[in-house]
Amino acid sequence: MKRKTIGKRVLSISMAAVMVVSLSACGGKNGEQEEAIAASKGSMGAYKDTLICNMGRSTIANPKFPEGDSYEDNAYTRYLKEKLNVEVKDSFEANGEDYDRQVSLAIASGELPDVMRVGSKDVLDELVENDLVADLTDVYDEYASDYIKEIYDSYDGRCLDEAKYDGRLMALPGTNYDAAPCEVFIRQDWLDDLGMKIDQDGDMCLTIDELEDVVKTFVEKDPGKTGNPVGMAFAPYLTAGDYGGSGYTMTAIASAYQTFPGSWMMDENGKVYNGSTTEGMKNALSKMAEWFQEGLVDPQFGTRTWDDITALLTNGQTGITFGPWHLPDWLLNNVRSMDPNADFTAYTICDNNEKVNVIHNNACSGYMVVRKGYSNPEVIIKIANLFFDEIVNNKNLAEEDPEVYEYVTTVDNSTRPIQVELNKNTYLVDEYSDIKNCVDGKITMDEVRSIESRTNVESVNRYLKDSKNAEVADWSKYTSRMKGIGLIEKLTEADQFVWYTPVFYNTTKTMKTKNADLNKLQEETFVAIVTGSKSIDEFDDFVQSWKSRGGDQITKEVQEIVDNQ
Repeated sequence: MKRKTIGKRVLSISMAAVMVVSLSACGGKNGEQEEAIAASKGSMGAYKDTLICNMGRSTIANPKFPEGDSYEDNAYTRYLKEKLNVEVKDSFEANGEDYDRQVSLAIASGELPDVMRVGSKDVLDELVENDLVADLTDVYDEYASDYIKEIYDSYDGRCLDEAKYDGRLMALPGTNYDAAPCEVFIRQDWLDDLGMKIDQDGDMCLTIDELEDVVKTFVEKDPGKTGNPVGMAFAPYLTAGDYGGSGYTMTAIASAYQTFPGSWMMDENGKVYNGSTTEGMKNALSKMAEWFQEGLVDPQFGTRTWDDITALLTNGQTGITFGPWHLPDWLLNNVRSMDPNADFTAYTICDNNEKVNVIHNNACSGYMVVRKGYSNPEVIIKIANLFFDEIVNNKNLAEEDPEVYEYVTTVDNSTRPIQVELNKNTYLVDEYSDIKNCVDGKITMDEVRSIESRTNVESVNRYLKDSKNAEVADWSKYTSRMKGIGLIEKLTEADQFVWYTPVFYNTTKTMKTKNADLNKLQEETFVAIVTGSKSIDEFDDFVQSWKSRGGDQITKEVQEIVDNQ
């Protein structure tokens, strides 16, 4: 899809703020840089003379650097110098909101580093509108390796198009592969202790009624032997805009009613709408309210924090929880640490037709931009080739460059001189296929495609060798990969997914001023309906309030944007 370039607008940062900021080492003031030798031909070709590339770097507090290394000088930047003869110099480094402020100040001054990451479409819009970034269309076509192009092609245009204006590629977007569905993890050891066999047809999908039966049994039998069992515990915000953030939400339940709260969808007549305002959302909340009255939803729902809910899991009060496929790696591992007998199986919720309704993630996650006027804009494409083709596909990396291999396996990805991720949309099922086939002896370790997958094969093999005494980390990798991703692969193969595509992921003018109020209205109303302080009939009042308090205007803005694409 094409996006119209909007006319230049007044920059948001005051000139007073700009006057007190000096961005050191900006490429625009380096005369020698402007006279750099043109790029060597070929997607992996090194520059004849050293190319200086000044970067804005987004940092984290603990990237796990070996002693002596830094964002500017580390195994990755040294590898880049060795392979492409590109020397990285950091114009600024900052973490989180401080980094965003540095980017804003750079935009306001009009003095950008040669390359930097921007996290939002709004910022990219501003850069393009003010003619500050290079057009990468031609250098992408010429320099991107076949593998990099395969990565982007796997998204059917949904990723690259997010960085295009009037058909021109103005940034190199990071990818965000589909990670559907929201899964429900259930204590398998409790099912075994109770002699329960659920999912009789073996498709790993539970209907709303089947889920209800499991919850009732756990509440009645108290398999955790705590004396105070809790059925299902949910965070008060209840919904999430993507599957990666679906922990402790009702996303999986809403999908059974063919609704996707918070997502901007389009009906058969071409009219956009927000999934939080649909009849399906009303039906899902009605079921939640019914469960609350029956004692199947946490009686303290609406007041518990994230940590409170986690405590219910770790102390054995609840054995059912919702979240993304990787929940075992960073949350359920805490349960296993507290109880070595704890085990979980991953399911998801289907509708009455035994289909699993899912939405595509926003295919784009962050953008790498190049300053307009920089002598060698193709450098960002060549860096992408190096880190997401050559390194990723080098099966001998451990022997050829052990320092870089150590970074790949132990150091945070933010330390790379390209601060987005590039993965195929099929990344998850590809990884599962490699791990499963290697564990089953169908392929060798050398045939496993990625370094990450090879380390996961080692963890899974250690777990399978002695599951009773396995380390928690190995149990986590087995559960997230073989069960969490295994479920995704199984549903894909069985053609049980019904895919929906949101039509808008970004921010409109009115969203900036009204979203906070609308989100608060939604959370308070949904909690009140579930707990019974409001009747389900008052959902219609919520929709009207949502519309009058800015929702109608936002919908109009989204409709205009979609119609113009």
